[in-house]
Amino acid sequence: MSILEEVADGLAKRTTELMARTGIDTIEKRIADEIGSSSPTLQETYLTAMRIRKAEARGHRLLDKYEKGDAIPKAGISSAPQEMGH
Repeated sequence: MSILEEVADGLAKRTTELMARTGIDTIEKRIADEIGSSSPTLQETYLTAMRIRKAEARGHRLLDKYEKGDAIPKAGISSAPQEMGH
């Protein structure tokens, strides 16, 4: 992992943890705006890391439902995330 990816993922990790604790979803955009003012490259890598972390969380939630034996809705044919309730 490059230093760029390490820094971006570290920021993404802290952001997702803080968003989970506080419920404030706008933190992600505020951090992106702040780092983008001095490094657009870091901003894009951070936003990619955020998308990866969000996708990972969705995957874990779905796996948790499978493990519990919950009813799993059939995924639609779409690239959009499937809403399953939180």
